[in-house]
Amino acid sequence: MSINKVYVVDGARTPFLKARGEPGAFSAADLAVAAGRPVLARMPFAPTELDEVIVGCVIPAPDEANIARIISLRLGCGKQVPAHTVQRNCASGLQAVAGAYERIALGQAQLVLAGGTEAMSRAPIQWNAAMARWLASLLRARNAFARVRAVARFRTSYLKPVYSLLLGLTDPVVKLSMGQTAEVLAHRFAIDRKQQDAYALQSHRRLAAAFDGGHMQEEIETLYDTRGNFYTEDNGLRRDTDTEQLAKLKPVFDRKYGQVTSGNSSQITDGAAMLMLASEEAVARLRLPVLGELLGHAWAGVDPSQMGLGPVHAVSKLFSRLKVKMSDIKHMELNEAFAAQVLACQAAWDSPDYAREELGLAEPLGRMDPDRLNPEGGAIACGHPVGASGARLVLHLLHALRRKGGGKGVATLCIGGGQGGAMLVRAKGGAA
Repeated sequence: MSINKVYVVDGARTPFLKARGEPGAFSAADLAVAAGRPVLARMPFAPTELDEVIVGCVIPAPDEANIARIISLRLGCGKQVPAHTVQRNCASGLQAVAGAYERIALGQAQLVLAGGTEAMSRAPIQWNAAMARWLASLLRARNAFARVRAVARFRTSYLKPVYSLLLGLTDPVVKLSMGQTAEVLAHRFAIDRKQQDAYALQSHRRLAAAFDGGHMQEEIETLYDTRGNFYTEDNGLRRDTDTEQLAKLKPVFDRKYGQVTSGNSSQITDGAAMLMLASEEAVARLRLPVLGELLGHAWAGVDPSQMGLGPVHAVSKLFSRLKVKMSDIKHMELNEAFAAQVLACQAAWDSPDYAREELGLAEPLGRMDPDRLNPEGGAIACGHPVGASGARLVLHLLHALRRKGGGKGVATLCIGGGQGGAMLVRAKGGAA
């Protein structure tokens, strides 16, 4: 079977906005439309000429069922363009791009808009099961006496809310939160608090330098809300943080013995990233600029209690399938779910024992050059809107590779539930 070449011709993302304890100004659909509209505006074809729209989203609002379709219609793609939503936890955006890649590679599409979006600040707060049962009994009451009896059974404990975001960030099989799995990795690979905080500080400093150097503006579109505010920069970036401030933060997930804090973890964030993918035929026919080429992707499963090691296995599969090695990679975007998780992946890649016992390899892949790993920071500084992060990684990776003269790069991330995803890309140097 012949495989068609697949290109990313353009893309954009919103600034990532840190959740501040209340619902944010934008729904997940709003964010995706804000990222997708300028991409479509730059295209020499109408939105109605798209073959499909694919969007990753983990927690769409109740009125955003099949959010990809809502986004597609709001972007003016028309009723005839199909759209579907994918959900693979933290890798939903990467899965959307991978799905678009496969559609084009197999000749089933020419032009696909793909990406991810998330409004984590708007995650629903629900009634608990006891309250739901009480409400049901009240609704079943057929007369005044029955209603009085139902009301009398009410208990104030029924009012205790259920935070769906907290449930979603906890693995239901191993009963560990994502942060607790990071604590497991810190213990396994002897990664101490000082190392984690140093990595977190580096993430903020690298992202600040990227903004100050004008590198982020090529991918970020200004976001406007209905109150006259506008956003040009990821607002979770802490330019003023330092080692002393990070050291003062208390552990969140294991308060007595833990080392993972809010400062060395990714942030709860709202944001979206959208990419335009095209076939080689469409690129030639429409004379589209090429941002980069997608070469393939791989997925792997790991122990859910150590889900942060997913990238180790996914990258190993990717390299084996596409015949590349770590030294071939000019730039890697490894999602910073937690500083401990990134450092654990580096340790596992470099471990002969892990290579032999876990990956079935005679030799370790070797750790990624730290200067080429997230050189402009990552989710600890910019945030991790779970449905969007995978798409952001690919978008930023391609822009960074072009800026640095081209080459091959990898976008990879761990996935709640014990998985990892990785995508290999290639870009040429020069302006898009």
